[in-house]
Amino acid sequence: MKGIIQQIAAQNKERESAQKEAVMAEIENPATSNNRRNFLKKTALGGIAIGGLLGLPIEDTIAQTTAGVSRASSPSDLKITDMRYALTGVLGQTAIIRIDTNQGISGLGEVRDGADVRYALMLKSRILGLNPCNVEMIFKIIKQFGGQARQAGGVCAVEMALWDIVGKAYGVPAWQLLGGRYRDSIRLYADTPEGKSHEDQTAKIKYRIEDQGYTWLKMDLSINELKNIPGALVNHEFWDGATGQYDLRQYMGYGNTKHPFTQIQITDKGLEELVKIAEHTREHIGWDIPISTDHYGHFDLNNCIRLGKAIEKFRLAWLEDMVPWDYTEQWKTITDALETPTTTGEDIYLLQYFKPLIDTHAVDIIHPDLASSGGLLETKRIGDYAEEHGIAMAMHQAGTPVSFMASVHCAAATQNFLALEHHSVDLPWWESLVKMTDGNPIINKGFAPVPNSPGLGIELNEDVVKEHLHAKDKSFFAPTEEWNEKRSHDRTWS
Repeated sequence: MKGIIQQIAAQNKERESAQKEAVMAEIENPATSNNRRNFLKKTALGGIAIGGLLGLPIEDTIAQTTAGVSRASSPSDLKITDMRYALTGVLGQTAIIRIDTNQGISGLGEVRDGADVRYALMLKSRILGLNPCNVEMIFKIIKQFGGQARQAGGVCAVEMALWDIVGKAYGVPAWQLLGGRYRDSIRLYADTPEGKSHEDQTAKIKYRIEDQGYTWLKMDLSINELKNIPGALVNHEFWDGATGQYDLRQYMGYGNTKHPFTQIQITDKGLEELVKIAEHTREHIGWDIPISTDHYGHFDLNNCIRLGKAIEKFRLAWLEDMVPWDYTEQWKTITDALETPTTTGEDIYLLQYFKPLIDTHAVDIIHPDLASSGGLLETKRIGDYAEEHGIAMAMHQAGTPVSFMASVHCAAATQNFLALEHHSVDLPWWESLVKMTDGNPIINKGFAPVPNSPGLGIELNEDVVKEHLHAKDKSFFAPTEEWNEKRSHDRTWS
């Protein structure tokens, strides 16, 4: 019997030696995440050889094997301890937030491009001390502080970071927490480059399709293209913005004047010029690749319908944001008048504000931006509700890889998903802002592989982020104690 035990012990020592070599190889692998690497190091330092346990009584064996277990490592005991941020220069300004916990697990979120990071910071006092695993409860606590478009940025940033934490705590990717995935890779759509000539544009489009691998493109079809063509527009001189000068700071500037209130009209000559743009683009791209359109200008639904009918023969994938999203009846009128699919939604916050468009089939496709719509779970709910009504979902995205990867997880878990926007496709350092913890590329030939690693599946490449901080704020995850104190009674009902 003793000889058998010694034989088993010797075999176990050999096995432990092989395991130790495998652990050291994983620690030294650049693709290993910091959380995983720290765990492996602690295990290697605090472990005891299995062979050495064979001679111990069962009580001592249990005591030894559980000695290094942290009694605060249970997800049910997680507590939020801090929120900090780094303001990047992506798309003007886009803030990444980090939520920390008492167990050393942190989660990343993103305040939508152009929004103020204080939309997120003011939520800190509402979530300190809470268990981040209670994502839905925390969302209901803070969602009243979100609004439409970029005003939702803070709520959505927190929600993203919570799912990142929960996934890491339970060791599963965020898509698994949303109910599982429908696809292993996410189809992306990218802007169609504008060339200085037809030949230049042909070369740029060839690069986008053949070299970069994109299978879905989007282009602007704007009255800005008509600014120097006499007789192409009616009333454009009154609105300086019609020449492309969108003043978003002046409340009554063209960029802040809703479509029905400008009285800009496109003449037949102007329509002909816009048709030429669509025709040339389709000619360059061919018929196999979908082409979506956007950014037409601020003119009324009558001109939207005239433009839509003029370009129907090019079988565009969709007409996006032709009028403000909250004009449900106008959207219904446009959609019923045209064969080309219509879409809106990048500025809509919460499912309840998507419902009128979906219930009345006022659009053919919904187009939420996860950084405005409410985060991962709310966006999946929006997609699922649309699916029940026979409406597909594309996803808008214009930010850092943080919101991009949050969108990838949501898209993977939503059945009626079509394609996800990649707005920074030609920004050379964009992808290097993060490291994929599963070792795969963030984008591969126009598709985003769905990660299998915990949470959002990313870690910040801190050196690269520091290189691309916004000039006005180089603080980089500095303490934010001034946001710790709650100073108001928040209940919205009596």
